[in-house]
Amino acid sequence: MQEINVILIDDHAVVREGYRRLLERDACINVLAEGETGDEGYRLICDHLPDVVVMDITLPGMSGIEVTRRVLTRIPDQKILIFSMHEDMVFVNRAFQAGAKGYVTKSAAPEVLIDAVRQVATGKLYLTSEMAQLIATQTIPGEGQDINSLSGREFEIFRLLVQGQSLNEISNALHISYKTVANYQSNIRQKLGATTAAQIVRIALDHGVISSAAKA
Repeated sequence: MQEINVILIDDHAVVREGYRRLLERDACINVLAEGETGDEGYRLICDHLPDVVVMDITLPGMSGIEVTRRVLTRIPDQKILIFSMHEDMVFVNRAFQAGAKGYVTKSAAPEVLIDAVRQVATGKLYLTSEMAQLIATQTIPGEGQDINSLSGREFEIFRLLVQGQSLNEISNALHISYKTVANYQSNIRQKLGATTAAQIVRIALDHGVISSAAKA
């Protein structure tokens, strides 16, 4: 098999080192570069045009899903594999909606990541059988609170809001104006039927976007 050049994006240096060593066990895989933030990842991808990007979702600034969306707007053929701790289907669905070619959780066996990189490099979609089964059977709870009604940008802002980020912080992270963020916030509340920040957090908890431990 031809050499597969990979860029690895994760905000933990020790984690990146471990995954670099894991991937390079395969003689066909070469890690070209590493990034730790969404903005850095975006620049590295555009500069190097790797065969496959292996990227976490939770990154400082832009999330991996937002980076995926922006990269594919600029480079439609770029292959991106999401490698995340999030096992909730809302993240899996959002990743594929953004254009990711695969999704692997960090709880998967080491050889799964290598197999995923190989498959995605050939242009195939990659999803473990367990994840595929969950996608086929899952229903979203909460009548009138279906977060699937949110657009990609609305979901990204929703995710940052429930993490406790201010409108100014979101504006800076996503490189859009404060007024635009405020307008998105209003649209999000309207779509979800939420009038307070506490209600938005409750909806996020119900749909697995955040965990109660994360808010404790």
